[in-house]
Amino acid sequence: MEAIKVFCPATIANVSCGFDVLGLALDSVGDEMTVRKTVKRGITISKIIGQDLPLETSKNVSGVAGLAFLEKSDYNGGFEIEIDKRIKPGSGIGSSAASSAGAVWAMNELLGRPFSTLELVQFAMQGEKLASEVAHADNVAPALFGGFTLVRSYEPLDIIAIPTPTELFATVIHPQIEVKTSDSRKILKTKITLEKGIQQWGNVGGLVAGLFQSDYDLIGRSLEDHIVEPIRSILIPGFDDIKSNAIKAGALGGGISGSGPSIFALSKGEEIAKKVAESMHETYQHIGIPFDVHISKVNTQGVKILA
Repeated sequence: MEAIKVFCPATIANVSCGFDVLGLALDSVGDEMTVRKTVKRGITISKIIGQDLPLETSKNVSGVAGLAFLEKSDYNGGFEIEIDKRIKPGSGIGSSAASSAGAVWAMNELLGRPFSTLELVQFAMQGEKLASEVAHADNVAPALFGGFTLVRSYEPLDIIAIPTPTELFATVIHPQIEVKTSDSRKILKTKITLEKGIQQWGNVGGLVAGLFQSDYDLIGRSLEDHIVEPIRSILIPGFDDIKSNAIKAGALGGGISGSGPSIFALSKGEEIAKKVAESMHETYQHIGIPFDVHISKVNTQGVKILA
């Protein structure tokens, strides 16, 4: 192939208790990207629609991720990238991860898959480093692997794909305010008490076990964050009401998507996910901030070919 068009999924990172280690991919919202081979070495970003983002390779996450890919590749040519940017930057659903992951996945396909998915994550992490000053993998890993992923270790990078229960749906509300990941990281504490750590480790283990066993009640009980959510939630208007009303509507649980401002809830079945969406609409329409609501199955494939 000389060119490929791909869907690059939005993602929910942290998933409440798993700060920087847990993530999941969405199926109903994402970017679209066209990547072409070029004779000239390097990465060229020729077109971006949907958002005002830099075309300069070194200032665009897809360009930086692509350069990391090329650095390790034997390919003597380059790539041209066009981006239909449908995920707003600063939305908390993996905007930079979608561009980074989509670029390297498409390049890998065009070259006959010389790199493993784990290696693609490492390249895409360089795009995340440009966006947030930290090369984290909790968004790019599910975008590339699909489904739920656990970053067991960063040194060395070790990513575990986790099974997705078939009836699990996500509902996400995106208030139209921007919370930059780099800014939201600066307000976090760098030390926690042993008591809080024990609570958090228990919930991470419970959530992973619940996913493996398709135990929806256990999933719900484990969607608790004792470390990050209490701090970051103050940046999101209406957070407490959105979360509590979503659970009253039948959601298993929920929390902040990534660094916010998006808020997610997980539900068993599409009907409950729709009721949760109605609850989010009703709750937020009184706050006076524009918003979007998405309902999605968990995307178990990750980045995928459109044409």
